[in-house]
Amino acid sequence: MIVLKAAQEKVLGALQAVSGIVERRHTLPVLANVLIRKTGGQLELTTSDLEIQVRTHAELDGDAGNFATTVGARKLIDILRSMPTDQVVTLSSSQNKLTLQGGKSRFTLQTLPADDFPLVNEAVDFGPAFSVPQKALRDLINQVHFAMAVHDIRYYLNGILFVAEGHNLTLVATDGHRLALAQATLDAEIPKQEVILPRKTVLELQRLLRDDDKADAGAIEMRFAGNQAKFAFSGMEFVSKLVEGKFPDYNRVIPKNHKNAVTLGRAPLLASLQRAAILTSEKFKGVRINIEPGLLRIASSNAEQEEAKEELEIDYGGDAIEIGFNVTYLIDALTNMSQDMIKLELQDTNSSALFTVPDQAGFKYVVMPMRI
Repeated sequence: MIVLKAAQEKVLGALQAVSGIVERRHTLPVLANVLIRKTGGQLELTTSDLEIQVRTHAELDGDAGNFATTVGARKLIDILRSMPTDQVVTLSSSQNKLTLQGGKSRFTLQTLPADDFPLVNEAVDFGPAFSVPQKALRDLINQVHFAMAVHDIRYYLNGILFVAEGHNLTLVATDGHRLALAQATLDAEIPKQEVILPRKTVLELQRLLRDDDKADAGAIEMRFAGNQAKFAFSGMEFVSKLVEGKFPDYNRVIPKNHKNAVTLGRAPLLASLQRAAILTSEKFKGVRINIEPGLLRIASSNAEQEEAKEELEIDYGGDAIEIGFNVTYLIDALTNMSQDMIKLELQDTNSSALFTVPDQAGFKYVVMPMRI
């Protein structure tokens, strides 16, 4: 049976859309595979890692009929990548094997039974569906994703807090040393939601969501249950487990009345920090920032007693403050912003710093100082 017959780029595109969550090494060999299911002329590709499941429907010709199997996702992608984009490829099935043909190339691949593929049990208590433009959600994720924790024992930090209420959608991420918050106002009203999306789900959404404003980019439809989220966009269905636990009260963390503020260019500050970072110690990554009327100085040094000094002229008339930071936390934030100007608010040496954007009320980034 010919399972599919289409141009290489169409087949590769459909496979790459679902294969981001596939782990190369897994205790269950079948999870390294993609489930290919054909019902009549409809083709469905599904992958899973037991916590997240991604499914896409593709229009790829071939024989009509009912058929299901699983085959190694990465291998199939690697083979397709090595072929020309306009090459017509055929995937056919016979005796528990799949044969991929394109031009004069032929590959025979081992399969595992479709019945062995563990589909995620979908929750029965999903709340009402609501939609958000794909670009709006992707922009919010881009502004906060870098502040998520990685493998933290406080498991509720290994993800993003997603808060929807009224016309506001807020995303918050923190690893305990810094916190990023981004907020957007939407046209439609959203039912009240507060859930924590796991890190892997966030990164996968960031990869898959379209960021163009075109009408065909469409919206992403979301539904939440007690321990599951369901997303539908661009012909894909995405089911993910939610992180249980209580996210920290982010409103308490964000400084309200810092008395010293300076607005300065994002690019010059980022460039100075990147240069100073070269001579920070591997372990602590500390930089000292001195701010005084008219001048911002950045200094770093390492165990070999090498040092870097940078100066930026600024429009500032507040207190003189010396404060230390992990330079990575500053670079991460500035790299993920696109605005020309940023505002830095400080209280004293021991208080957290607040970064905001002058013409965008919805973004806040808080960094704790470090002793140097």
